[in-house]
Amino acid sequence: MTKLHALSFANAAAIISALLMLLLGLLGAFGMYTGAVGMMQQWHMSFSLSFFGIIFGMIEAAAVSFAIAYLFAIIYNALLPKE
Repeated sequence: MTKLHALSFANAAAIISALLMLLLGLLGAFGMYTGAVGMMQQWHMSFSLSFFGIIFGMIEAAAVSFAIAYLFAIIYNALLPKE
């Protein structure tokens, strides 16, 4: 089995999360997906539909996703069978 490169995996997760938060912020600014925007405003301390709210939401989503994905990769690699 192949080991995950933890840093690359975590960076990819952070980039995808930030882009998805940007997309949700832009769509929310145009009045679309208001339910999802409301949930993101409840779940993320810094997310709002203002310019800075979207930017800080992207940063927060990237940081949380990076940490979770990095830990996932470390645990995944530790659980791989030894050869």
